[in-house]
Amino acid sequence: MQLYLGCPIWSFKGWVGNFYPDKTKASDYLHEYARRLTAIEGNTTFYAVPAERTIEQWAAATPQTFRFCFKVPKAISHSGGLAERVEAAHEFVRIMGRLGTQLGPMFLQLPPHYSPSMLDDLRAFIEAWPHSTRLGVEVRHGAWFDEPHNDGLNRLLADHNMARVVIDTRPIRSLDGDKILEGSVYQTLLAARRRKPNLPVLPERTAEFLFVRYIGHPQLTMNAPLLEEWSAYLTSQLEQGADVYFICHSPENLTAPWLCRDLHARVAKRIAIPPLPWNVMDSATFEQTRLV
Repeated sequence: MQLYLGCPIWSFKGWVGNFYPDKTKASDYLHEYARRLTAIEGNTTFYAVPAERTIEQWAAATPQTFRFCFKVPKAISHSGGLAERVEAAHEFVRIMGRLGTQLGPMFLQLPPHYSPSMLDDLRAFIEAWPHSTRLGVEVRHGAWFDEPHNDGLNRLLADHNMARVVIDTRPIRSLDGDKILEGSVYQTLLAARRRKPNLPVLPERTAEFLFVRYIGHPQLTMNAPLLEEWSAYLTSQLEQGADVYFICHSPENLTAPWLCRDLHARVAKRIAIPPLPWNVMDSATFEQTRLV
C-alpha cells in the first residue's frame, strides 16, 4: 500500500519563493515539485497529447517513485460514444507508456451529459481498455449516483479492477470562509463553485487503488474537518492494502501543496507511512543549518 499525494499542476510561478526556492526557473519546476510531492494529476493531456520526447524529459526529471496520473484526452471522452474511440485510447496509452513504472492510473472524466443510458457504451470501452494500465472513471451525470445505476457502475468497475474517481467539492460549497477572503481570491472561489460539479461524495473502493480529487477551500483552516474525515477513511483503505492517489486542488492553486502536506500529517498520525519527500528535505535542511 502507498499514499500518493499531488496537485493538478506543477508549472505555477506563484509557488516560487514559498513551495519552490527563490528564483526557481520554469524549466526546473517539475524537478522541484517531485522533490516534495509524489504524484501529479496531468490535466494537459485532456487538451493535447505531448510529444514522446517531452514525456521522456518528464521521466528524467522525476524519481522512479513518482507517479503521473493523466486525464484521457477529451477527443476520446467528450466526442460522443466511447466504444468507437478504443483505437485512439490504445494509442494514447502506448504514448504515455514511455513513462514506464512512473505512469500511475489514468482517469476518464465523462461529460455531464454522459448518463446511465450509455452504460453499454462504457462497458465496451472498459472491456477494451489495456488492462496493464490502471484506469479510474469519473462520472458527472447525477443519475449515476442513484440506484440501481450507482451499484451497476460500481460492479462494472470492480469486475475490471478500475477505480471510481471521487471528486469532493464540499470545501468550496461552504460559505463559512467567504468573509475571510478578499478580492481576486474570493472571485476565484466563486468561479470554482460555478465550474466544479456538485455531486454526492461516495468513497466506495472498486479496485486495488483509490483515486480522489479534493477541491480545497483557499483558507487552509476551513479544510480541517474534511481532511480529518478523509484521513480516517484513507487509513482504513491503506490498512487493507490499497494504494491511494489523492489530488488536492485549490481555486487559486497557491494552497494546494499545503493541503497535501496537511493530509499526509493526519494519515501519518493514524498509520505508519513513508515520510513525505517535502518533510524529509525540510528536515535535512534544518539539520544542515544547525550543524553549520
